[in-house]
Amino acid sequence: MPITKKTKRKNTAGKKSAGAKKSKNTATDAQLQSRNRLLSNFTEDTMKSYFKNLNGHKPADIYRLVLGEVEPPLLRAVLEYTEGNQTLAADMLGLNRATLRKKLKQYDLRA
Repeated sequence: MPITKKTKRKNTAGKKSAGAKKSKNTATDAQLQSRNRLLSNFTEDTMKSYFKNLNGHKPADIYRLVLGEVEPPLLRAVLEYTEGNQTLAADMLGLNRATLRKKLKQYDLRA
């Protein structure tokens, strides 16, 4: 009787190949980069316009100015999307729920 060598087979049922996963992630990354690029371009253009229109005045506390203009509509949009669910909104924003509540209070926003 001849001796046969047994080989183990990997169970690949239901698993996607590494190449398939990578291509899906690459598409998602490209979409995110495209969206981010649009927002960053808009921000850069707006800041250039702001500096151009200062007419010799010295800018001050720009960081707070920008956050004060960007955060309230961002918070409102996310809360509207989550139908007022602060836990879900905080998770989407990458914030602690207490931090979200603090920001809502800071900008006098209600969920």
